[in-house]
Amino acid sequence: MAKYSSKINKIRTFALSLIFIGFIVMYGGIFFKSSPILMMTFMLLGMLCIIASTVVYFWIGMLSTKTVQVVCPNCARQTKMLGRVDMCMYCNEPLTLDPNLEGKEFDEKYNRKSN
Repeated sequence: MAKYSSKINKIRTFALSLIFIGFIVMYGGIFFKSSPILMMTFMLLGMLCIIASTVVYFWIGMLSTKTVQVVCPNCARQTKMLGRVDMCMYCNEPLTLDPNLEGKEFDEKYNRKSN
């Protein structure tokens, strides 16, 4: 069985990983002290990763303000939903607002346009 999590949390995790990747790439530039061009390239690539992370965080923050807020039936906490199906951000309970999908096995494919 695949491990599912909230779409908002997945995007936030991706943005956080971009920050760490950026720092690692910048630290990698230290090994090229003898070549200023190569060191500068690593520093710029690391900085671009961190800037991309900032853009992703901004984007998900803006998207998060437009999401549907629902109360999870399992943990009774207010959570945000993106798409037709999503998981609770706190207890990973499958959620849907589509009456046609109630009672069906959770699958992220229900969010695709072709379904």
